[in-house]
Amino acid sequence: MELQKTKLTRTPSSLLRSPTVRSSVQSLATLDEEENADEKKDHRYKSQQSHPRPPLLPIFFTSPFLLLLYLYLKEEYPSLGTLFLVSFIIAFASVIARRSGLLRTGCRGGVRRGDSVQWFIGEDRRNGKERKNSGKIVREGVEFYSNGDFYEGEFHKGRSNGSGVYNFFAKGRYEGDWIDGKYDGYGIESWARGSRYRGQYRQGLRHGFGVYKFYNGDCYAGEWLSGQSHGIGVQTCSDGSCYVGEFKGGVKHGLGCYHFRNGDRYAGEYFGDKIHGFGVYHFANGHHYEGSWHEGRKQGFGMYAFRNGDSRSGEWDCGVLKGPHPATDLVIQRAVQAARKASENAVLVPRVEEQVNKAVAAANRAATAARVAAIKAVQNRIDGKFCDLDV
Repeated sequence: MELQKTKLTRTPSSLLRSPTVRSSVQSLATLDEEENADEKKDHRYKSQQSHPRPPLLPIFFTSPFLLLLYLYLKEEYPSLGTLFLVSFIIAFASVIARRSGLLRTGCRGGVRRGDSVQWFIGEDRRNGKERKNSGKIVREGVEFYSNGDFYEGEFHKGRSNGSGVYNFFAKGRYEGDWIDGKYDGYGIESWARGSRYRGQYRQGLRHGFGVYKFYNGDCYAGEWLSGQSHGIGVQTCSDGSCYVGEFKGGVKHGLGCYHFRNGDRYAGEYFGDKIHGFGVYHFANGHHYEGSWHEGRKQGFGMYAFRNGDSRSGEWDCGVLKGPHPATDLVIQRAVQAARKASENAVLVPRVEEQVNKAVAAANRAATAARVAAIKAVQNRIDGKFCDLDV
């Protein structure tokens, strides 16, 4: 008796009423269940046996009534009586099976755990992947700008990359290669007034070999640097004049040959788009001058020869002979030799027609590819497809 009195009893604690402690207790109980596999199996077995079993006592009380009903149906309706007997036997067998534990209902594995819930801040990443895999994200797209310009073509990382067409609002268009939102590669640039360039680009500027035809009929074919004619090229004008030689910063500079529309010819040095230095000038009437020049005029020492064989030599100032000197004078001979040497070097300036033709052919191909990309971009817009600028 004393031992029973001293036995500790478990009293309900107020902490168990707390939802937090209650969940903690449940989680500890779950861990105990996972660690003790045998206890879990016993618990499942007991829980399965705790289900209420169908009682057999009502069946025994109703058996005589069912037997009389069967005999009556057998006399009046033989087929219906047989069906009733079979149904009764099946029902009785199912009750016995459930009673003996051979037939169990419900899920054997207990409650099935659902899939874990994933939370996202902002857009679901899976939706982005599904959108990319849906086939509606394309490389070609159309982009409009506030000034009225628009671009049709390929994009990469939010910029124009690949092949595309840029349309300037009521001004012109560019068709060709793009790198990081700038003209780069080969392309064709056309303007509303009629000017057109076909050739190479770099960082958005004409660079390399190309041909520019001006709206007034003038044309330049040759080397370009940072958007200006620079190097060796050929400049032809609508009036028939032509220059073949060196350029610098967009103007004639260096050695070159100029054929004027009136038939005059000059071969020699240029500086700042003007005849400057030493050179030989042949007039259409047969006269010629050999000597030094300054900004398009005879300046310094030189010799002027007429077609009849007469000549004048000496020091010239602004195209006028100021100090006559004999042709045998050493300073005159040196000036004449320097002019003839510059004329020969100007004639020997290498030609770049082959490089220009290759650049023009490449520009035509690039423009064709750009037009195809533009057509795809417009078709994608019509079909409801979009170009992801982050692709």
